[in-house]
Amino acid sequence: MTAFKVLSVTEPENQKIIFASKNGGKIRELKALLEGMDVNLFSLNDYPDTPNIIEDGNTFLENALKKARVISEYTGGTIIADDSGLEVDYLEGAPGIHSARYSGAEATDERNIRKLLEELKDVPTEKRGAAFRCALVLYRTDGTFETFEGKLEGKIAAEPAGVEGFGYDPVFVVPEYGKTVAQLDPETKNRISHRAMAFAKLKKSLQEKAG
Repeated sequence: MTAFKVLSVTEPENQKIIFASKNGGKIRELKALLEGMDVNLFSLNDYPDTPNIIEDGNTFLENALKKARVISEYTGGTIIADDSGLEVDYLEGAPGIHSARYSGAEATDERNIRKLLEELKDVPTEKRGAAFRCALVLYRTDGTFETFEGKLEGKIAAEPAGVEGFGYDPVFVVPEYGKTVAQLDPETKNRISHRAMAFAKLKKSLQEKAG
């Protein structure tokens, strides 16, 4: 039985946590990862008038912290915010913090993947190492915050495979499984992903503070 309660967004702020994202895939992952906890989780889909945030930091953590602070000040709530992306060894860490907009202002997952594979055209397997990274912030209304990080290492495939997940999942191969992240079942992904690692640390912190 899920511990996520359907509450009005007008409920007292101390009864809920707002996830600073409108990404359906991320929201589903976080709900699954926090399953069993007495947390009333909302997202920016419940707050359609929140300001547009320019993620101009130099690191994933800077972007996550800015997002958390702005949304907390706007809503008066406790915020979970993340910034994550793909770093490819051959591309010296690109697309990195620009992962979501890698193919330009009108970027889509498909266009980003197409550009990435074009950049890695003819690059041999042994030079296609990559890592998914996630920086996560739990930001409180008094301005204090905690940070958590996660990392998943792998390689970039020659072509997309799989239908699960989102983003670069179809071309990110996890060597231990011999599959792309998009070929893994959700339960496995929610156990090994970069976000899963960061969220697991967050969950542990929440559990410890709850006694």
